Amino acid sequence: MTRIDRLARRIARAGRIAVLTGAGVSVESGIPPFRGRGGLWERFDPMEYATIGAFLNDPGKVWRVMLGELNGLIMRARPGAGHIGLAKLEALGKSVTVITQNVDGLHQQAGSSAVIELHGTFARLRCLNCGAVSATAATDLGILPPRCPCGGILRPACIFFGEEILPSDLLRSRQASAGCDLMLVIGTSANVHPAALMPLVAKQAGAAVVEINPEPTALTGRISDELLCGKAGEVMPPLLAAVQATLTDFGRGA
Repeated sequence: MTRIDRLARRIARAGRIAVLTGAGVSVESGIPPFRGRGGLWERFDPMEYATIGAFLNDPGKVWRVMLGELNGLIMRARPGAGHIGLAKLEALGKSVTVITQNVDGLHQQAGSSAVIELHGTFARLRCLNCGAVSATAATDLGILPPRCPCGGILRPACIFFGEEILPSDLLRSRQASAGCDLMLVIGTSANVHPAALMPLVAKQAGAAVVEINPEPTALTGRISDELLCGKAGEVMPPLLAAVQATLTDFGRGA
């Protein structure tokens, strides 16, 4: 039995699946990672452009230099095979909760309904003055920083350095991790906390933890039960085919 077939059987038998995703899932959609080779932090100093203090001090500069470009990339991006594969698992009747470190909204675009955005999202903007929330796609970004109808400056609803993750999102992530039978860790080295704690929470609660990553991570051989080496876009299509075949076999009593 191949590793793909073995994971397909795990998925078919699992009652609840939690998935932790990172930049590797969205890189295949043309969105660069923040960290590592080719990441945004090679081009932009995060202390100058990605802290809440930097934004509040000069929102126009942060929007023009970094946020405008990043938002353009996100607006043009479309879900990749990794996003689509997870949505298809849900469509097959599996209970799937996606805990993502990405801010691009591509899991929702692909069709996943239970998505926890630990680091917030660029899909929405929030007014610093009145607190009103609006869709980024429906906002005029011709003038930066963009403005709310009330005149206040709009900021992306993501988590800047210096801000805390919403307690409600952290609680939901812990609950999904502790309550799953299987956790998939896809496209992330799981080095950034508190997201990196979720596989450990799942493991301690008795769940199997399986990685889909191009190379070993800090989880490999320590927390994860298995590593499928490969990019999400390479692994998910054959995995979905194997899951469908396995579910059909189970339905026939095989």
